[in-house]
Amino acid sequence: MAVQVDSVVLLEAHQAGSRQMFELTDEAFARVQPLLPNDSRRGKPWRDHREVLGGILWVARTGSSWREMPEEFGKWESAYRRYELWLRQGLWQRILDAAKGAAL
Repeated sequence: MAVQVDSVVLLEAHQAGSRQMFELTDEAFARVQPLLPNDSRRGKPWRDHREVLGGILWVARTGSSWREMPEEFGKWESAYRRYELWLRQGLWQRILDAAKGAAL
């Protein structure tokens, strides 16, 4: 099973224990990766963008609360904070457009 938007496969299904998980496809991530900021902060480095983005998309796809996000995607607080940051910066819409193959 896969999740498609405008004939582009964004998420692919795989089995993780007893539940079905969806993962960002290589094609979709390759379109999005150039938009993602480098971690230039001091202190603890950011969790991998691909994992966090998968968690954000999981929440959006399932309609679940952030607290229900599976641990495979990292801490829900990290995903939520990064989503909020990207939303405020206008980056979230650019990520979605790039993943769908829209012009940047």
